[in-house]
Amino acid sequence: MDGKIDLRRTVDGYRARVGEFRVLEIPARRYLMIDGRGDPNTPAFAEAVETLYPVAYSLKFASRTATGRDYVVPPLEGLWWADDMDTFTVARDKSRWCWTLLNLVPDWLTADDVGAAVARVAARRRPARLSDLRTDVLIEGRCVQTLHVGPFDDEAAVLDRMHHEFIPDHGLCLTGRHHEIYLSDFRRVAPGKRRTIPAAPMCHKPLKIMA
Repeated sequence: MDGKIDLRRTVDGYRARVGEFRVLEIPARRYLMIDGRGDPNTPAFAEAVETLYPVAYSLKFASRTATGRDYVVPPLEGLWWADDMDTFTVARDKSRWCWTLLNLVPDWLTADDVGAAVARVAARRRPARLSDLRTDVLIEGRCVQTLHVGPFDDEAAVLDRMHHEFIPDHGLCLTGRHHEIYLSDFRRVAPGKRRTIPAAPMCHKPLKIMA
């Protein structure tokens, strides 16, 4: 990698295997974020992606110049939720989905670095959703994750097993939003070869207190 830091190799949450549900602790991490709602196969979703990447690359180039620390831009990630989470595993009603797209900010970069990157992007060619971009810390804690290879719509069976079998069978319950990590750039990789890490934050179910 020519001396570049590749967070996909060092961040534990970026590693998973097909057919294996793995429980791990995810530390608090800071991300670039853009919120949205509805079917991801829409211009609004594409505009969010096209806003995150220029800022992420601006941060990367600034880090290389100012600190000498070059790195591979981390993969795109997303948080997904709905009033009824079965819309992800049964009905697949994408119009009811809410989402937040994420891109990890390396821990040696500051809020000032992010602000400067946004300013540089705005000065060149302002993306449609730049004013909606924010940075925030995501705190998930204990999560379960696996690896899915194939089209996104084929992921429903994996999520059904995760949400309705693995999690309850281990005395756990969901505590946050469905989290996906897109190891493949879905704009360039054929659906059958896409590699996605589905993850879910969870906790142990509270013990029942007998009267």
